[in-house]
Amino acid sequence: MNKFVIFAFILIKLICLINAEELYFVEKCYRDDPDIDECLRFSGNKLASYLHEGIPELDLVDVEPVIIDEISISLGDPEDEDAYRATFRNIEAYGVSNITLAKVRSDIDTYQFQLTYEIPRIRVRSNFESSGVLLLIKASGNGDYWGDYENVKCKVYFKGLPYQKVNDDRTYLSVETVKMDFSVRDITMGVENDGNNKVIQAAMNLFINSNAQELLKEMKPALKQKLTILLHNFMENLFSKIPFDEWVE
Repeated sequence: MNKFVIFAFILIKLICLINAEELYFVEKCYRDDPDIDECLRFSGNKLASYLHEGIPELDLVDVEPVIIDEISISLGDPEDEDAYRATFRNIEAYGVSNITLAKVRSDIDTYQFQLTYEIPRIRVRSNFESSGVLLLIKASGNGDYWGDYENVKCKVYFKGLPYQKVNDDRTYLSVETVKMDFSVRDITMGVENDGNNKVIQAAMNLFINSNAQELLKEMKPALKQKLTILLHNFMENLFSKIPFDEWVE
């Protein structure tokens, strides 16, 4: 073996080592692996394990809190001027980075993926403003909202669209379609209303916790819309920086 061949071999090995070191947060899977879904699940959890400290290479530095600007709910007849309405602003969610990828179903040929995520607990804090009647009580006012959401399960479907960058022959993915849904097994929530006395506030919080799943159902359409946008942007950033053959070769 001549010196040039030896040098080329060493150079290739060094490049492979450098690439492996740069992508320490990804586990490469192989298209012909019969257990590729399990490999992708492992790779997803490897990536998730670095979310706490951030991944500067992906411009992921402060992943928490997850911030949602605003959502609104309405209880009762929307035509009724006394129907209870509430708007939540400056919503901050903590605990999302404790996410676990529980299941993957993939169709590599069509770049379609179904993912099931689990999060033990999400703590939410926000400001709120309300109007209308709740429990036969005038419940207009504003204050602070808090919520503890435990045993969260989220299902995500997305379809990627392969493309190549200018002067780069590697394949990347853009997110053509993304859909998501979620459920929460246990919910505790409450408000601290600046405009009501402690007795009224206690009655409101009793009502809120007794009907937590119904209130979540009212919030869900707006939450899904906001979270889908956040998820789409997160995935676009991720796939624009990591070539698809670093995920699946």
